[in-house]
Amino acid sequence: MAQLIPVTPLQGSSAEPIRLFNLLKRLPDACVITQRLPALHGPGPDFLLIQDARALLLAVSPATPQAVQRARQPDLFGREATPIGEEEEARLAEFLQACTAENSLPTAVIFPNLTTRQAQAARPAAARAAWVGKEQLTPERLAEWVDGRLSPPLAPAQLDHLRTCFTPEAIVPAAFTVRPPIERRTDAALGHYLLDYDQEQALKLDLDLPDSGQSAAQDLHLRLINGVAGSGKSLIILYRAYLLRRLFPHKRILVLTHNRPLIHDLRRRYHRLSAGDPGVEMHTFLGWCRRYWPADKPWRQIIRHRERVELVTQIWHERLRDTAVSEQMLLDEIDWYKDRLLFSEADYLAADRAGRGFALAEAMRRRLFAAMQAYHDALQRRQLMDWGDAPRQVWRFWHEGEVALPRYDVILVDEAQFFAPLWFEIIKRVLTPRTGHLFLVADGSQGFLKRGQSWLAGGLEVRGRVQRLTKSYRTTREILDFATLLYRTRLPEDEEELIAPDVWAMPHGVVPVVIPLTSAQDELTRVINELRTLAQNSVPWGDILLIHASREAVGPIIARLNRAFGAGTAVDPRQDVPQNQVRVCALNAATGLESPIVFLMGIHDLYEREQSIRLGDEERLELIRDNTRKLYMACTRAGQRLVLTYVGPLPDSLRQICPAET
Repeated sequence: MAQLIPVTPLQGSSAEPIRLFNLLKRLPDACVITQRLPALHGPGPDFLLIQDARALLLAVSPATPQAVQRARQPDLFGREATPIGEEEEARLAEFLQACTAENSLPTAVIFPNLTTRQAQAARPAAARAAWVGKEQLTPERLAEWVDGRLSPPLAPAQLDHLRTCFTPEAIVPAAFTVRPPIERRTDAALGHYLLDYDQEQALKLDLDLPDSGQSAAQDLHLRLINGVAGSGKSLIILYRAYLLRRLFPHKRILVLTHNRPLIHDLRRRYHRLSAGDPGVEMHTFLGWCRRYWPADKPWRQIIRHRERVELVTQIWHERLRDTAVSEQMLLDEIDWYKDRLLFSEADYLAADRAGRGFALAEAMRRRLFAAMQAYHDALQRRQLMDWGDAPRQVWRFWHEGEVALPRYDVILVDEAQFFAPLWFEIIKRVLTPRTGHLFLVADGSQGFLKRGQSWLAGGLEVRGRVQRLTKSYRTTREILDFATLLYRTRLPEDEEELIAPDVWAMPHGVVPVVIPLTSAQDELTRVINELRTLAQNSVPWGDILLIHASREAVGPIIARLNRAFGAGTAVDPRQDVPQNQVRVCALNAATGLESPIVFLMGIHDLYEREQSIRLGDEERLELIRDNTRKLYMACTRAGQRLVLTYVGPLPDSLRQICPAET
């Protein structure tokens, strides 16, 4: 079956293009057929067929035998009717003239309602396209006809130019990607990239946004795009928001993600893509909660991470020290509880904890709930809250009628694997009933923040609504191989397998390297020396991303870099929108970011915590799983170079898969 883009006929298409669409999908698997979006680009060919680098343009005529008859006779005033096929010939000719580099492409006008004899009888002598009647419109005959009509093989640059003319919405500016320059086969001609066919197909899923519900049962129009790291998931979110905004300017569109650096980057790129169009809302989910917080309700200060850990440790000592539950387990259980529609001890006792990594008898659940309540009471006394409280309060405000949340026709979620079940419940409530569209992109291999949940546990039925992207465009084969091998070495029996990447035709590059060091001070000194060498070789500061395992290390690193290279050299992308500056962020804040050069620091802390004698077997395995996903995510942020620094003796899992500096 051929690949159709979009996968369904465009909304408002007449019967003839739909009939041809359904036939074209039965062409061979190697054939990719793109339908033009006339609402964006005006008249032109209806379909572009590409198979084995050969191309063909089609226009579809609605002409009927009655229309042919009328065309032969003047009307009552002596005026002649528009000749059959003239409008379709004009559309093809105008497109070829605009796409001057491909003006010799074969073209055809398809007449689903006419025999070839009827069509040829009306064909003017000046017609350039082939005219095809309905006899050819059977699966077998059409495939044979198409194969004989396709152009000779086109060079890659010619194909890219043709796609640029036919679907300009698939153009990706070079500034939007950190792909290695070796892949820039069209650099001189175009200076940009194109979405691949799978990306474009994902972009154009369900482009028909109805104004009224089709049925009460279809109250949530959902699509999930699962993709390997670097497969362009954020780009698809960005382009889909832009495309829907142009097609449906009256629709209300919201883009959500989970961290501030990523939303800053999405806003910056959307501003450039749309020439400053303000019509799409973009927020982190927690930032959205704050935006629509009731004006008459106080927004309490968020407890700092270190203070939060200290408070949980204190409560653990007071209430759980004599149990097998550790401080980290208590902290994780607090987050798990707050991420769900659980609001009482009875809710907690009845909750399904499958996938949590450690079982709890009822008596232990009661003790844990008492500890969680003590934590909540301590926050109240300090006039504080944690981030998990914000969605819970919004839910309460909405249910109690204290806030009127806006309605959205489309909500697009980037990095959806980090969204909690409660977040999705709120999202579903603000989607327009029966017509609202929810579009998610995710990479399950990176879902370490909201572990122990499935899409179904999040209230989303995704079966039959999932599309996978397996090609990575961000990084090199060496970096992706290293990240994948690291994951599988540390989790050889992980039941949740990685999405297998398609490495065919991936560019090669420099093998990642591990730099062993003796102290944390030496670690930062060495990285500064590496940055100095990069600067001497004219590498822009904006091409460098430093990721540290500890959020507490981010501030001191930025301060040290600014002392070494000048004020403003380095910034935290959570706080500032980077210009041409080195970005420094914590591991948990790096998801969605990308950079040509990545330094991964402080990872010895992750390995050391995994060896703690205070961990039980299940807790240790869960920690290793979380840390592995973090490491995989961080490694795949790199586009061209990946450098890991490690303080102390290298663990075997690193020594086996990557050369260490000697």
